[in-house]
Amino acid sequence: MPILTLEAVRAEIARIADIPVADVTDDANLMDLGLDSLRAMSLAERWIRAGVPVEFSELAEEPTLRHWWSVLSRHVGGA
Repeated sequence: MPILTLEAVRAEIARIADIPVADVTDDANLMDLGLDSLRAMSLAERWIRAGVPVEFSELAEEPTLRHWWSVLSRHVGGA
């Protein structure tokens, strides 16, 4: 299982949305920050290829870093 941290996820979101890391606060709506569904799917696919069995539908339920981390951390044991 890969090592995945909250800050690494925050940085990946910022990179793929082409925004400053500081803009990716825990409760900001990631779609409002410019993360469209194709980019979000790309992130989910990257995490799946890295061994994190996450479903895009789980992430799409609530597009915030707080929610995404709660989903991802269940799979990587880093709550």
